[in-house]
Amino acid sequence: QLKLVNPSQYRFEHLVTQMKWRLQEGRGEAVYQIGVEDNGLLVGLSEEEMRASLKTLRRMAEKVGADITVLREREVDYDSDVPRKITEVLVRKVPDNQQFLDLRVAVLGNVDSGKSTLLGVLTQGELDNGRGRARLNLFRHLHEIQSGRTSSISFEILGFNSKGEVVNYSDSRTAEEICESSSKMITFIDLAGHHKYLKTTIFGLTSYCPDFAMLVVSANTGIAGTTREHLGLAMALKVPFFIVVSKVDLCSKATVERTVKQLERILKQPGCNKLPLLVNSDDDAVTAAQQFAQSPNITPIFTLSSVSGENLDLLKVFLNILPPLTNSKEQEELMQQLTEFQVDEIYTVPEVGTVVGGTLSSGICREGENLVVGPTDDGKFLRLKVCSIQRNRSACRVLRAGQAATLALGPFDRSLLRKGMVMVSPEMNPTICSVFEAEIVLLFHATTFRKGFQVTVHVGNVRQTAIVEKIHGKDKLRTGEKAVVRFRFIKHPEYLKIGAKLLFREGVTKGIGHVTDLQAITTKDNGLEESLGPAQLSF
Repeated sequence: QLKLVNPSQYRFEHLVTQMKWRLQEGRGEAVYQIGVEDNGLLVGLSEEEMRASLKTLRRMAEKVGADITVLREREVDYDSDVPRKITEVLVRKVPDNQQFLDLRVAVLGNVDSGKSTLLGVLTQGELDNGRGRARLNLFRHLHEIQSGRTSSISFEILGFNSKGEVVNYSDSRTAEEICESSSKMITFIDLAGHHKYLKTTIFGLTSYCPDFAMLVVSANTGIAGTTREHLGLAMALKVPFFIVVSKVDLCSKATVERTVKQLERILKQPGCNKLPLLVNSDDDAVTAAQQFAQSPNITPIFTLSSVSGENLDLLKVFLNILPPLTNSKEQEELMQQLTEFQVDEIYTVPEVGTVVGGTLSSGICREGENLVVGPTDDGKFLRLKVCSIQRNRSACRVLRAGQAATLALGPFDRSLLRKGMVMVSPEMNPTICSVFEAEIVLLFHATTFRKGFQVTVHVGNVRQTAIVEKIHGKDKLRTGEKAVVRFRFIKHPEYLKIGAKLLFREGVTKGIGHVTDLQAITTKDNGLEESLGPAQLSF
């Protein structure tokens, strides 16, 4: 917008309508640049005009129920004697009907690079003492506290209110409070860095479908251990990532620069083909967030310390402005499809019964809805009823496509469920298969890859061992070769979709690809099975 000085009533209404539309497109967020002509010419405004324009923008925001925050101001050289400025303003709507923006960020990096500590500092609002105090609240098992190593996937939340201020556990007691006062939520998925927990990390990346990944590299060790592997995983799954160089308080400036140079060199290699962008100021952070969302080739790099708190604010500014990947139109299209929920975790909660956690990949799920879950070991689907839904630990009536939540299933028998199942609407008639074909690239293999080889296959939330039945057109594969391969699951059939991304591994063997063909087992023949016993029949 060039300037918004004293608009007429009609023009004001028009501007408000435009703002509503922009907020809807950006799912509750929009960035206005004031002092820029529609063709992109940087004209700038004088002090007085800028004040009046911001006042109008405030009035517009109040009208639609949004808040505004000034992101940055800069002066422009325009042939006039008065100094002229451009201002960038973030307009964010207070969420109505619990629809806060929810971004999922997976946290990757080598063991001991400071992933859990950084999350502890961000979400608890207290700096670390240098010996790992900040991460204690994130650990889920006793052995993690004793060894200081994350072995399971934990979720941490960080909120931003509509004014762009951080909402975390320092001023809110519970997760519900954070959700209530935030208009944007960032869910961090804390993954394990240690090599022996690689399968957990892959499961976290494939099944929780993160929007972005944050790769944490320790400044004093540089790129070591699983860092390259995690970088490769993010690239293979096409998850846009940014890099955080942690522990800069431990080493000299020269060491930090060496680590950053090492990262820049790797990112510019032909395999990665990324454009590194080092963030040193608030201005850089704003630019990085906007550029990063528009083009996936840009990789912002932050250098910070969880102990001294140096440059932590830059990361917060970046996360605050980071826009969602899908716009509202794509989400609407997904919501119109039939319901499909991926089961990632299963627990039993006293007095509630069986609870499943996961992501709704399409459709809408409401409380009290009847769905079918499967496939079981013999390829059947069982009926069940959703009793209640929780999202970010607070109750929620309706779940929309792309959101993660936990569903309570009441007295449903837990032993019938496993990770990798799906819950779908009964009219979907889901395709399940034991044999499928995929076009793969072999990333690394010690010898040759041939028929009869067993690998662990990850497709979305499915994780199972499969046997290579046939490699089309070749006897064997070597590192770096492409082929279409037929796999057969050894235990039970799974629900797969054509085009789904696939990762497989076995020892040092690794490969990526996508599913090209399924040999479907029709579920119509064996029909929907009722779960056993009268107590578990719930319609």
